[in-house]
Amino acid sequence: MSIYINKNTKVITQGITGKTGQFHTRMCREYANGREAFVAGVNPKKAGEDFEGIPIFANVSEAAQATGATVSVIYVPPAGAAAAIWEAVEANLDLAICITEGIPVRDMLEVRNRMKAKEAAGGKKTLLLGPNCPGLITPDEIKIGIMPGHIHRKGRIGVVSRSGTLTYEAVAQLTEIGLGQSSAVGIGGDPINGLKHIDVMRAFNDDPDTDAVIMIGEIGGPDEAEAAVWCKANMKKPIVGFIAGVTAPAGKRMGHAGALISGGADTADAKLAIMEACGFTITRNPSEMAKLLKALL
Repeated sequence: MSIYINKNTKVITQGITGKTGQFHTRMCREYANGREAFVAGVNPKKAGEDFEGIPIFANVSEAAQATGATVSVIYVPPAGAAAAIWEAVEANLDLAICITEGIPVRDMLEVRNRMKAKEAAGGKKTLLLGPNCPGLITPDEIKIGIMPGHIHRKGRIGVVSRSGTLTYEAVAQLTEIGLGQSSAVGIGGDPINGLKHIDVMRAFNDDPDTDAVIMIGEIGGPDEAEAAVWCKANMKKPIVGFIAGVTAPAGKRMGHAGALISGGADTADAKLAIMEACGFTITRNPSEMAKLLKALL
């Protein structure tokens, strides 16, 4: 059992003919059950061709109908990436994972509003992971995205993070001390994104094969605090929490994802305090995340 994806998931790569799409599709195919999982690519100009044996279709709907795929991963360049997300939503996929960084905020605003309108009208809800995220992995089963597969190991700890590199940091620490991961999810740091911490924490809480969770956030925005409050009321499993950006000055726009702290409840200190009040075991030192978690089990 895992959250969102497993060894039987069938995946479409949107942007499979670009350099990034080719490289990461190849890497994902070489991981665990990847050869069975990656069943289609999309490029309207190259429909009917194939990439290393993976058939290329004109659009996501055709790819899904022909292969039974329910998930897509998007490596389309920023200018066309929001349209690629919408194409996956229109095809009624279960999940779209957008790796692309640098999508204009206005484009994301528009696609989010269209997704909400579709759902409100009774249409199927397609979950969105990202954009600007590393993707997600269920170790020894499937990886969809750009994370290094070799640091992961099957286990019972969930990892969710806004920061890609800190996702890998938490995973590598867990693997090193003999604890593996049930699933690791990078939700991305963009101001308008799909799945939030609270959604992933819900999924981990419901997953019988996840015993505990490491939750990693960043400065800026209310998401981590909202997840913490939900966890206090609902979560039955131990959680270690870390917020990147303890030393970030208030009012200064920081590099990653334009994270801006106004000096209120969105500083690292404020978020850590809320998480601690909600029962998380918090740390200000990212090198301790796995050690602290092991002590809670």
